[in-house]
Amino acid sequence: MAGNSQRNNRSVSKKKGPQIGSGGKRRRGLEGKGPTPPASARKGHIKNRIANAKAKQAQRRPVARRGGKGSSEMVVGRNPVFEALRDGVPATTLYVQQFIDNDERVREALQLAAERGGIHLMEAPRPELDRMTGGLNHQGLVLQVPPYEYAHPDDLVTAALDDGEDPLIVALDGVTDPRNLGAVVRSVAAFGGHGVVVPERRAAGMTAGAWKTSAGTAARTPVARATNLTRALEAYQKAGLTVVGLAADGEAEVGDLAALGGPVVIVVGSEGRGLSRLVGETCDIRVRIPMPGGAESLNAGVAAGVVLYEAARLRR
Repeated sequence: MAGNSQRNNRSVSKKKGPQIGSGGKRRRGLEGKGPTPPASARKGHIKNRIANAKAKQAQRRPVARRGGKGSSEMVVGRNPVFEALRDGVPATTLYVQQFIDNDERVREALQLAAERGGIHLMEAPRPELDRMTGGLNHQGLVLQVPPYEYAHPDDLVTAALDDGEDPLIVALDGVTDPRNLGAVVRSVAAFGGHGVVVPERRAAGMTAGAWKTSAGTAARTPVARATNLTRALEAYQKAGLTVVGLAADGEAEVGDLAALGGPVVIVVGSEGRGLSRLVGETCDIRVRIPMPGGAESLNAGVAAGVVLYEAARLRR
């Protein structure tokens, strides 16, 4: 019968007449989705995870390298920027968001930047400031602080001897709070010291916070960075300096130590841990600060100030 042949290899059409259109319902599915985003923007991709990690790292305060320049630092927010400008923190550029609300803090920050001179004023859109600060709440103001120029530990001794004075240096061991570093710098300047030495690793650096706490004295008191603090102290010993470490169980009291009147390095440890083992063993003598009030310890800034006062008294 026609149309019902069972012969092999016979072609049978499956066409059932004209197809009905989708009426445009599938048009969206046929449209292109644009270029493929870069790997760093694709969620889950290894490059995306790396980019996110770098963005988080950018939010942390950078640390400069020993003996040279490090990364610049960003101070963000209206109050922090104003306070940094007011306190003399060195800066290169003040970024101001386009169409920012011109409130009192913004006007004061702009006025301070103009009065100080040497600070470039740059207007930038909000997305650019978001990118620069890693998404921090910058409130439309971002201040760029240049990398700090660290001295070499030997430079502090050389400068003192050039002035005909016995070196008076403070070394910090394990002090990680920039505000404590700034307070020590301020005390060194107040009592006629010749500088501060900090380790390159696991230690506070001269950030904007340290500059502010130093109350401007960081501009005239050098801070040196040592790759290895123990070796730096040994080099000072070879140069004729006495290394005096502060410790709660020190064998002498500060007021009984005549060595503070000569060339000396005062080593201050962290408030909790104190001096590290190697640094403590390197010290020529360890001294304690008598505290009849019963306090267990003093922070680095206060402890350094007490000993520096005694050293200045002996030198007078």
